[in-house]
This record gives sequence, C-alpha cells and structure tokens, in this order.
Amino acid sequence: MTETFQFTLKKTDGKARLGEVSMPRGTIRTPAFMPVGTVGTVKAMYLDQVRESGADIILGNTYHLMLRPGAERVARLGGLHNLIRWQHPILTDSGGFQVMSLSGLRKLDEQGVTFKSHVDGSLHHMSPERSIEIQGLLGSDIQMQLDECVALPAEHKEIERAMEMSLRWAERCRVAFGEQPGKAMFGIVQGGDVPALRIRSAEGLKQLDLKGYSVGGLAVGEPQHVMLEILDETLPVMPSEKPRYLMGVGTPDDILKSVARGIDMFDCVMPTRSGRHGLAFTRRGKVNIRNARHAEDLRPLDDQSNCPAARDYSRAYLHHLVRANEALGGMLLSWNNLAYYQELMQGIRKSIEEDRFQDFYEETIDNWKRGDIDPV
Repeated sequence: MTETFQFTLKKTDGKARLGEVSMPRGTIRTPAFMPVGTVGTVKAMYLDQVRESGADIILGNTYHLMLRPGAERVARLGGLHNLIRWQHPILTDSGGFQVMSLSGLRKLDEQGVTFKSHVDGSLHHMSPERSIEIQGLLGSDIQMQLDECVALPAEHKEIERAMEMSLRWAERCRVAFGEQPGKAMFGIVQGGDVPALRIRSAEGLKQLDLKGYSVGGLAVGEPQHVMLEILDETLPVMPSEKPRYLMGVGTPDDILKSVARGIDMFDCVMPTRSGRHGLAFTRRGKVNIRNARHAEDLRPLDDQSNCPAARDYSRAYLHHLVRANEALGGMLLSWNNLAYYQELMQGIRKSIEEDRFQDFYEETIDNWKRGDIDPV
C-alpha cells in the first residue's frame, strides 16, 4: 500500500493495458470491473462475497446517498467505508447521470442543478462544489467531477452546450477538491456521439492535469458500434499515463472490446440487475434460467467455476427459485454474475501479461457464440 495515489502502466498488448492503481486503502488491478453499490450495498450480495469474487474497488452513488441516508449523516457515522464494512477503495460518481435519468424536475444553469428527489419530491441543489463536498463527506477514495449527461440521440448544439458546461464544472470541481493526499478526482469526457466534441472535451480536461480521466455519456441509448467508434476517436487524446474509466459499461462483450481499445476501469449494474431477473452470464454466454429447458437440468451453470453459485447449484433449482420469485434465486445468480465478471477481468489481465490478449479475445467470443446447449 502507499500513502499516495499512483497509476502504474505495467504492460501493453496492442492497445490493451495492464496496470495498477495504488492507494492507501489498497491496490486496484487494471483492467478492473467495479461492482456498483448504489446506496451502500451491492444488491443481493454480502460485501465479503464481492471481495472474494475478486473485486478491488466498488462504486457508490452520490445522488442516492445524499438523499438516503444523507452525506452528513454518513460522515457522522464514520464514513461510508466504516458504515458498510468495506475497507477497500470506493469510487463515487458525481450524481449527474442520476439527476438526468431519475429526477422528474430539474433546472440547470451555470451554478449547478436544482432537482426534485425521486424518493419524496423534495427539492435539492447540487453545484460542482457541493458534489465534491458530498463525496468528501462520504469519504470516497476516487471522486468524480459533476457533469451534465445528455441522453442520446440529441441535437449537436445541445451536446456541445452540455460538454462546455461540463468542462467549466470540471475546473470548479478541481479547485473544490484541492489537494487530498491518497485520493483522486477524475474528469469526465463528454460530447455525446460527436467525435470532434469528444476530442475538445478530452483536450480541455487534459489541461487540468487530473489524476484520472473517464469517458461518460455512453451506454445511454446509442448502439455498441457508436460507443466503440467514440472510444477509437477519444482515447488517443486522453493521457496514456493516467487511468481511463468507461462509466456505466457494460456487458462482457462491451468490456472486452473496450479493453482492446485501451480502457482500464469499468462499472455497471448489469451483473446484479440481470441476476435479479433470471439472467446468468457464463463463459459459454448468457443463460436465461427462466427458460423451461432448465426445469429438469441437473447441471450447474459452470462446473469449472470457482464460484459456489455457479458450481454447486443445479440449473433446475435455480430455475425453480427464479420462477417462484424466491430471493435466493436473485442472490445466487447475482453472485454467479459478479464472479464471472471478475473471472473475465482476471483472464484479460493474465492474457495481457503473457502477450496473448488477441488470442484470449477471440477464444472468449468464440465460447460465447457456442452457447451452453451442449454439456459445459
């Protein structure tokens, strides 16, 4: 462990990058997948299970935690790490995306955004400075700038306005964050699906010399090929010596193809959300455990997995639990999914280290395409 925040790029294989983020609370092996603990819990999971699956860091949500239980209350209770019993790194997003997607009423201007809580209808105001203050009260290790996230598709003029606003807010967040040894603030590249705006955003953020940079505003309605094209245009402009984080992405396929373009960090609710709805991710692709073909299938999801949920429970039992709406079904499938995501990241890291990422890439996609109809 270290008393400072440091990113070490250890090896590259093509554009894929193997690295480490060192922080006082621990080391984050990259490429990394960060399970999402929106309100201080990774849904349907014990945090001990999350750690055992291979997670080095989890994500908390500024918007949700400021509403419940409240940032000041979390601070009085000793900070988010102590409250949730997770003594490893935590990244908090700024709340900008949730304000866009959840609040029924919002008014945005240069000073920040006023919005109505989706919980009780109360009005709140979040400025760039308040967003950083909230994240500080939570005690997060990596804090994100407040940005304006525009749902796609959108008009060029609207995307440009939001991008420029986000750049100005990034500078204010940088000032508000100041110098916090061992912690970091990341900027967020915006610009929708317009490559020229993405490049302007990345170049503007680079001038702030931040500890890390993320790509935001994707996975909000655009097809995968657009996301990948934006990454192809944007990543060459982003500093190669700093960690690169693709926010809110995504499927295993999204992750694999984004690593191939140079992304280091990911987060997404998909593994736990899908698990709660009966969808499992495995090395042989997706398995909809609700399907009738699993009703009398005594095979596990994957007898080669190290995860008990994947290895020790029959598909017939999982099918029964999910069809009966039993909580255990969602718990076991979420456990399986998070374990598979971490297994995927471990495989990616090992393949980069051994100069065989392209082979791993092709083998992984081929296994997904084969599917799980045949015995695993």
